[in-house]
Amino acid sequence: MKYFITSIFIILPFLPMAQCAMCRSAVESTMSNGRNLSAIGLNTGILYLFVAPYLLVTVVGLLWYRHSKQIWKKKIILQNQMKNAFNK
Repeated sequence: MKYFITSIFIILPFLPMAQCAMCRSAVESTMSNGRNLSAIGLNTGILYLFVAPYLLVTVVGLLWYRHSKQIWKKKIILQNQMKNAFNK
Protein backbone atom coordinates (compact mmCIF):
# COMPACT_ATOMS: atom_id res chain seq x y z
CA MET A 1 0.00 0.00 0.00
CA LYS A 2 2.84 2.36 0.85
CA TYR A 3 4.47 1.74 -2.53
CA PHE A 4 1.17 2.37 -4.33
CA ILE A 5 0.71 5.78 -2.69
CA THR A 6 4.35 6.69 -3.34
CA SER A 7 4.07 5.73 -7.00
CA ILE A 8 0.93 7.88 -7.36
CA PHE A 9 2.76 10.92 -5.99
CA ILE A 10 5.69 10.25 -8.33
CA ILE A 11 3.58 9.74 -11.48
CA LEU A 12 1.00 12.48 -10.87
CA PRO A 13 3.18 15.52 -11.71
CA PHE A 14 3.96 14.10 -15.14
CA LEU A 15 0.32 13.77 -16.19
CA PRO A 16 -1.16 16.56 -18.32
CA MET A 17 -3.55 18.75 -16.37
CA ALA A 18 -6.88 20.13 -17.57
CA GLN A 19 -7.19 23.90 -17.48
CA CYS A 20 -10.02 26.37 -17.72
CA ALA A 21 -10.36 28.54 -20.82
CA MET A 22 -8.96 31.68 -19.17
CA CYS A 23 -5.96 29.85 -17.76
CA ARG A 24 -5.31 28.19 -21.08
CA SER A 25 -5.38 31.49 -22.97
CA ALA A 26 -3.01 33.04 -20.40
CA VAL A 27 -0.59 30.14 -20.78
CA GLU A 28 -0.77 30.23 -24.58
CA SER A 29 0.00 33.95 -24.64
CA THR A 30 3.00 33.55 -22.34
CA MET A 31 4.21 30.53 -24.30
CA SER A 32 4.11 32.54 -27.50
CA ASN A 33 6.30 35.16 -25.79
CA GLY A 34 8.83 32.45 -24.98
CA ARG A 35 8.22 32.26 -21.24
CA ASN A 36 7.52 28.75 -20.03
CA LEU A 37 7.71 29.31 -16.24
CA SER A 38 4.12 30.48 -15.88
CA ALA A 39 2.82 27.30 -17.53
CA ILE A 40 4.89 25.16 -15.19
CA GLY A 41 3.71 27.16 -12.19
CA LEU A 42 0.10 26.92 -13.31
CA ASN A 43 0.32 23.15 -13.72
CA THR A 44 1.92 22.84 -10.29
CA GLY A 45 -0.89 24.91 -8.76
CA ILE A 46 -3.51 22.76 -10.46
CA LEU A 47 -1.75 19.67 -9.13
CA TYR A 48 -1.88 20.99 -5.56
CA LEU A 49 -5.56 21.86 -5.93
CA PHE A 50 -6.20 18.40 -7.33
CA VAL A 51 -4.39 16.48 -4.57
CA ALA A 52 -5.50 18.49 -1.52
CA PRO A 53 -9.14 17.26 -1.26
CA TYR A 54 -8.19 13.63 -1.80
CA LEU A 55 -5.44 13.88 0.78
CA LEU A 56 -7.82 15.48 3.27
CA VAL A 57 -10.47 12.77 2.74
CA THR A 58 -7.82 10.06 3.11
CA VAL A 59 -6.49 11.48 6.39
CA VAL A 60 -10.00 11.86 7.84
CA GLY A 61 -10.88 8.31 6.74
CA LEU A 62 -7.74 6.85 8.32
CA LEU A 63 -8.34 8.71 11.58
CA TRP A 64 -11.96 7.54 11.63
CA TYR A 65 -10.90 3.95 10.97
CA ARG A 66 -8.30 4.00 13.77
CA HIS A 67 -10.78 5.53 16.20
CA SER A 68 -13.50 2.99 15.39
CA LYS A 69 -10.97 0.18 15.72
CA GLN A 70 -10.06 1.36 19.23
CA ILE A 71 -13.74 1.55 20.21
CA TRP A 72 -14.33 -1.94 18.83
CA LYS A 73 -11.44 -3.32 20.92
CA LYS A 74 -12.88 -1.68 24.05
CA LYS A 75 -16.28 -3.27 23.35
CA ILE A 76 -14.70 -6.71 22.95
CA ILE A 77 -12.78 -6.32 26.22
CA LEU A 78 -15.94 -5.22 28.03
CA GLN A 79 -17.92 -8.15 26.62
CA ASN A 80 -15.23 -10.59 27.75
CA GLN A 81 -15.22 -9.07 31.23
CA MET A 82 -19.01 -9.38 31.42
CA LYS A 83 -18.88 -13.04 30.33
CA ASN A 84 -16.18 -13.80 32.88
CA ALA A 85 -18.16 -12.04 35.64
CA PHE A 86 -21.36 -14.00 34.89
CA ASN A 87 -19.56 -17.32 34.53
CA LYS A 88 -18.07 -17.19 38.04
